[in-house]
Amino acid sequence: MDGGKNYKLNIPANVPVRNFWSVEVYDVDTAGWLRDVEHSGRDSTESALKRNQDGSVDIYFGPKPPEGKKSNWIPTLAGKRWFMLFRFYGPNKAVFDKSFQLNDIDLIE
Repeated sequence: MDGGKNYKLNIPANVPVRNFWSVEVYDVDTAGWLRDVEHSGRDSTESALKRNQDGSVDIYFGPKPPEGKKSNWIPTLAGKRWFMLFRFYGPNKAVFDKSFQLNDIDLIE
């Protein structure tokens, strides 16, 4: 993904995990976390994370947080390509039999 653009990932409600889920951003060139950013990920245990009416969570990626969405934002760096990993901590059967599908990341124009 292009670090200078804005993206959104909608994580469905009731992710099939016993513990929690997390989403992390990594630098394409080093395969390490992005450096010089406030934080490189978000997880479902964060009390400040805002949930939608249906229980889903929107995670935003980009160089600046969308207005009013900072608690759900993961910063990226202009000029740095990145990729995302979604982790299931204590995954349930639906992860393994692939009946749970994570949504795609959408470019926000």
